[in-house]
Amino acid sequence: MAKKLYHGACYYPELWDEETIQQDITIMRETGINVVRIGEFAWSVMEPEEGNINVNFFKEIIGRLYENGIETIMCTPTPTPPIWLSHDRPERMYVNESGAIMGHGSRQHACTNHPYFRKKAALITTSLAKELGRLPGVIGWQLDNEFKCHVGECMCETCLGLWHEWLKNRYGMIDRLNEAWGTDVWSETYQSFEQVPQPGPAPFLHHASLRTMYQLFSMEKIAAFADEQARIIRIYSDAPISHNSTVMFSVDNERLFQSLDVASFDTYATQENASAFLFNCDLWRHFKKDRPFWILETSPSYAASLESYALPHADGYLKAEAVSSYALGGEAFCYWLWRQQRSGSEIPHGSVLSAWGEKTIGYKNVLDVERARKEIEPFIISTVPAQAEAAMTYSDRAKAFFRTEPHRELNHRSLVTSFYERILKAGIHRDVIPEHHPLDGYKLLFTPYVPYLSSDYIKKASAFAEAGGIWIAGPMTGGRTKEHTIHTDCALGELEKTAGIKTLFTFPMDEDTDSGRAFGVCAPLGLWSAVFDANSGETVGTIEKGPASGKAFLTEQKHGAGKIVLLGSTPSGKDGEAMLEALIVHYAKEAGLTFRTNVTPGTIVAPRIGDSGLIWVIVNMDGKGGSVTLPEAGTDMLSALAVEAGSLSIGEYEYRIIQFDRP
Repeated sequence: MAKKLYHGACYYPELWDEETIQQDITIMRETGINVVRIGEFAWSVMEPEEGNINVNFFKEIIGRLYENGIETIMCTPTPTPPIWLSHDRPERMYVNESGAIMGHGSRQHACTNHPYFRKKAALITTSLAKELGRLPGVIGWQLDNEFKCHVGECMCETCLGLWHEWLKNRYGMIDRLNEAWGTDVWSETYQSFEQVPQPGPAPFLHHASLRTMYQLFSMEKIAAFADEQARIIRIYSDAPISHNSTVMFSVDNERLFQSLDVASFDTYATQENASAFLFNCDLWRHFKKDRPFWILETSPSYAASLESYALPHADGYLKAEAVSSYALGGEAFCYWLWRQQRSGSEIPHGSVLSAWGEKTIGYKNVLDVERARKEIEPFIISTVPAQAEAAMTYSDRAKAFFRTEPHRELNHRSLVTSFYERILKAGIHRDVIPEHHPLDGYKLLFTPYVPYLSSDYIKKASAFAEAGGIWIAGPMTGGRTKEHTIHTDCALGELEKTAGIKTLFTFPMDEDTDSGRAFGVCAPLGLWSAVFDANSGETVGTIEKGPASGKAFLTEQKHGAGKIVLLGSTPSGKDGEAMLEALIVHYAKEAGLTFRTNVTPGTIVAPRIGDSGLIWVIVNMDGKGGSVTLPEAGTDMLSALAVEAGSLSIGEYEYRIIQFDRP
């Protein structure tokens, strides 16, 4: 449960003179900013010469901020190593997939696995934690900045050695690797671990197992770097530790946040992609189940760099974002950035103040957020998000499989967000959960776009169905092994055997030539698909057009007190959206979901529970207004007026908090 709601911004006092810093603090107070994030790119200020570390400037800034009612999230500055670390030392630098060695500049240019970098990163982290860790103004730590944002897997010599160690630990003997990967294909059999290459330049595509395993290796190594920084900080500070991540980066967020205290993310989703914003909120509250998440970066108006820009938010949308994030489990809503930078690669980026100190186009919306924060804070901190009855599993490891095997440039994030949006539009309160999250309390489970399902996950989901739940697996789920190979016993391996539904064959369907019917809707079918034997389960969706005409693409089988449903293909287009929504509504009714609302698209309901019972936080996100059907009478907590059961109108970007009369 949140203790207070934070409204903050990223701030870089090292870039400004004393007069400007004082002006910034004054306007922060006027604006209602109560937390700032500092230090993430300031390594050269803290250590201008190797071994000469001095963080007194930041100690003084933290004290001044605290005196003015502004708390601090302190960052480790490791994404931007100084020139003395990188100049004329190519062996310390990141090497990309093509073998190009990064030069100094931008950020994330050093290899985070290089022993010299790690030594220096540990020293600067130790100095910061030791000097600042017990200051009363420090309420949290951010490690580094956006791990693996601009870079993927490093191909340097250091990483090559670590890769071989990782393989030895994973397989023990080279023969086991050869067998697991099936390296007899194209004479790729190895005689020792030291012969296994990195997936760098090659005449054609690399072996699937090689490429996916190298991604998983890299994800583990960046998480180990976070572990190391966190261990150092905890020696000197009790403040919670976090990192600002996203599903876009080359990280396994579930693994990353295992050793951290707070789950945090950055988001620059445009208003047209509001479902992606909500997806992040529904996911991030489950990486650290018992602690509210932080949004450490979002734009007060628009995102931009030297090469790109987005358009400003419509007036009112920022407030809708903030209220929905607090309602869905957030504790902090922070902007990148406070004052526009006068130099660098992101000089056009939206900010709260311009570089010359004037209020920007987004400033009035920041004030709207602050008014909303104050108004809703008593209701948010006295309640917690209600657990949903429907869950959708998300996997960053699946993201690695899709990067290896993107087919026709499939984007994992887009696929899962699109599926999530169908659940959202059905008015179902939903959780997006990591692979290892327990399934207690759920009635309906979706597992789309997870090529490899572990035995542990299948056993867990099978037990969930046996106990009465409905498990819907697919599309593109279960068709790959742990090592990114094809099953040789049946198409979907253990999933297929558990479901008791036989897969006849798999092939890529084409929306122009393949279609199917389910729930009274006929829609095009596309992407890599599994076709099922209609006699092995109850057929729910039949292919009507294409090479597999007459066969099943959607089938279900009783499993204990519940059932397992396999969705073998991706319905596409408007009709496909209608079919998926019909599927979701059908099984939601069958599962007996009660946390489902009759709400117009573009408006959301976030149920929360406290000592006084159930409240609904209702937010219009699309700026068109909408309505929601209240199941019973209640009280509008913002106006203290009674509301009747039935339809409640919601204005453009309006938010309402309804307390229901039942205990």
